[in-house]
Amino acid sequence: MLFAQVIDTPDVDIEILIPLILMGVGALLILTMTSIKKDLPAWFITGWTVVVSLGAAVAVIPLWDRYTDEGPSSTIANSVGFDGFSLFLTVVIALSVAMSSLLAHSYLVREHLEGVELHVLLLLSGTGGVIMAFSNDLLVFFLGLETLSMAVYVLAAMHRRRFESQEAGMKYFVLGAFSSTFLLYGIALVYGATGTTNLSEIQQFLQVQFLIDDGLLLGGIALMMVGLAFKVGAAPFHSWTPDVYQGSPTPVVAFMASGVKAAGFAGLLRILSVAFQPIVDDWGPPLEVIAALTLIIGSLSAIVQTDVKRMLAYSSISHAGFILLGVIAASERGTSAALFYLATYAFLVTGTFGVLTVIGGEGDDDFSFDAFKGLGRRKPVLSFALMIFLLAQAGVPLTSGFFAKFEVIAAAVDAESYWVAIVAMLAAVVGAFLYIRVLISMFFQDAADDAAAVSVPRTVGVVIAASVIVTVVFGVFPGLLDDVAQDALAELNVPQLTIDG
Repeated sequence: MLFAQVIDTPDVDIEILIPLILMGVGALLILTMTSIKKDLPAWFITGWTVVVSLGAAVAVIPLWDRYTDEGPSSTIANSVGFDGFSLFLTVVIALSVAMSSLLAHSYLVREHLEGVELHVLLLLSGTGGVIMAFSNDLLVFFLGLETLSMAVYVLAAMHRRRFESQEAGMKYFVLGAFSSTFLLYGIALVYGATGTTNLSEIQQFLQVQFLIDDGLLLGGIALMMVGLAFKVGAAPFHSWTPDVYQGSPTPVVAFMASGVKAAGFAGLLRILSVAFQPIVDDWGPPLEVIAALTLIIGSLSAIVQTDVKRMLAYSSISHAGFILLGVIAASERGTSAALFYLATYAFLVTGTFGVLTVIGGEGDDDFSFDAFKGLGRRKPVLSFALMIFLLAQAGVPLTSGFFAKFEVIAAAVDAESYWVAIVAMLAAVVGAFLYIRVLISMFFQDAADDAAAVSVPRTVGVVIAASVIVTVVFGVFPGLLDDVAQDALAELNVPQLTIDG
């Protein structure tokens, strides 16, 4: 007699996974189509990438309605979490993919790098970022992180005729693999201390259990903080950022500064501010030191740079320090402030690197201050757009950057992290100087007689225009986005654990 063995498989809520499926399947489909028909026009490949990523963002709308009505939930054995936090960041990552693809369209033609590779890798990297945002398990998060990272390593080395690009890709790969090792060892130690890798179960364990000997747990948290700090470019694990940003193709840098950074902070916020929130007094102080170092090193190093692209790399390090203030707060206000910052920063930094995409010229290597001299007279509209982006990064009122910085500093003050808030305010003042240097070059200095002509492709113009609108609208009316960010809570409604002993 044959006996049928019943296999207990986890339930899968397909609706929750639709944004993830769209981006992943979209990447595979365009890759398959290209392998069958090798001469697909560039506009079709770019259009496909933009439509797929925007489709993933639009798919969030019914999911948001479901979240508003039913609250958070999970699927696949509670390893994938569904809440406002994951939906919010999915939109940020998807829009970053779409904008970076548009920036890359004319760039690939100009640099004679036509092909589907960059767009497929953008979609795959975005898929990994969405997995990170939805993950409710440390192992699922790690899989998403590696999916994102592997694609970005190749993207950094995409420019085959620039040695700097090859060097950037190799350096990013080696250091990225090293940081992933820290993260994986940290996950192993946390599992040894709590008996689970599920974030909700870890949180509940820490709420009901008092660990007398918590060295294993704290060691695991420390190692994970190192790995995650590398991904977001936080000091003292930031050394890769200037070289990789300077050598990588500029549209790729736009995605690294927006989508990749958003995915990295998705991990920091969900893991530290949610799962380990009950022991914030243990991990909060060292993270405060990391945030302060990030702010100081980022702002001071930026003002001495002679290359604008490298200067913006250090600027992105400083911005990571500001977002860390929201993580340190470990509160609903801190999380919503960090989400607002990530969303608005994604647009203004993509717009900034959009301008650099056309300024760099053929070869993508001319980012000295001389290249920006007299730009205000040669290209007044483009210069005005860059001025908006730089003022927003400096935190000038009536731009989205002002409210973003105000909120994360206020969240840190609410959490009584006064000294870090003071460091952040001083760093904002110092950082304003570096943006003024670019503005002086554009509007108060004359261009060289042999200055290269600057033309703005239509796709790049669309990205810059959209970024200006978002930066100004959410600067004048921040409540339009802040209300959504406040509703985007990182939470999970799961059954309570019963722990013996």
